Amino acid sequence: MPVHTSNGSQGNHGRGVGLGLALVSALAFGGSGVAAKPLIQAGLDPLHVVWLRVAGAALVMLPLAVRHRALLRRRPALLVGFGLLAVAGVQACYFAAISRIPVGVALLIEYLSPALVLGWVRFVQRRPVTRAAAVGVVLAVGGLACVVEVWSGLSFDALGLLLALGAAGCQVGYFVLSDQGGDAGEEAPDPLGVIAYGLLVGAAVLTFVARPWSMDWQVLTDGVHMNGTVVPAVVLLLWIVLVATVLAYVTGVLSVRRLSPQIAVVVACLEAVIATVLAWVLLGEHLSAPQIIGGAVVLVGAFIAQSSTPAKGSAEPVASGGGTDRELSARETAA
Repeated sequence: MPVHTSNGSQGNHGRGVGLGLALVSALAFGGSGVAAKPLIQAGLDPLHVVWLRVAGAALVMLPLAVRHRALLRRRPALLVGFGLLAVAGVQACYFAAISRIPVGVALLIEYLSPALVLGWVRFVQRRPVTRAAAVGVVLAVGGLACVVEVWSGLSFDALGLLLALGAAGCQVGYFVLSDQGGDAGEEAPDPLGVIAYGLLVGAAVLTFVARPWSMDWQVLTDGVHMNGTVVPAVVLLLWIVLVATVLAYVTGVLSVRRLSPQIAVVVACLEAVIATVLAWVLLGEHLSAPQIIGGAVVLVGAFIAQSSTPAKGSAEPVASGGGTDRELSARETAA
C-alpha cells in the first residue's frame, strides 16, 4: 500500500518509522560489499556478481511485478529510470569500484551523494540553500581529498575512484526517483511495484552488459575465502540477493517515501561506516589514519549539508534569508 505522511503525532510516528526503515536499509546495503568481494576474488567478474544480485532479486520480486503490472502503463519512465540508475547504474559502478579499491573507500566516495542531492535542490529545483549547507559540501570534498590521499599522487586506482564517483551520481537518481509520487496520495505508484520493475529493468540491462553466459558458474559450487575462512559461495550469494538487495531496496524506498530524499540520504551515510567496519572485521582491510579522519569529515560534512534541508511536508525554507524565500517555500509546499 502507498505510504502516507500526516501531521501531529501521526507525522512524528511516521518519521520515526521512516528513520527506522532507513537504518535497516543502511545495514542491509552495508553488507553487500564484504559479501561480494570474496566472490570477485574467487574469479567472478564484478559485473557477473552484479547480474547475479539483481537477477536473483528480480526473480524474488516477480510476483509483485505481476500484481502491479498497471504501473507499466501509468509510470513507464519512472520504472525505466529506476532500473537504469537506482539498480543497474549504482550496482555496476559500485561492484566494479570495489574490485579495484577497498570497500570502505569506495563507499565513502559514493556517499558524496548528499552533497550531490543538495546540488540537485539548488541548481535543478532552483531552491536556495543555507551557508551551513555550503560549508557541509566543502567539508565533504575536503574529507574526500584525505580519503584518496591526494598528496601522495592518488595512491588508489584512478579508474576505481571514477567508478565510485559514478556510483555516487547514480545514487542521487535512486533517492530522487524513490520520492517520485510520494505526495500523490492514492495515486502514488506503489513502492514495491516500482522496486520490482526497477529490478527487472536492471536485470535486463545487465544481462546485455554482463553477458552471464560467459560466467564461471563453477565458482558458485565451491567455497571462497573470507579473510582466511572458507565460506560456501552460495551462502554469500543468498545474502547478497535477499538481504543486501531485496530487503535493502524495500526498506530504502519506503524510508524515502516517509521522510524525504534529503533526510534519508543522511541516514544512508551510515552504510559507509557499517561497510568499513565489516570490511575491517571480515576482510582484514585497513585504512590509514588520514583516511579514517577524512572519512569522518565526509560524513560530518554530509550531515551538515543536509541538516538545514526540511523534511517532507515542512514549510521551512531550505535557505536562510528574508521573507521572500519563506513565501516562495510556503507557495511550493502548498502547491
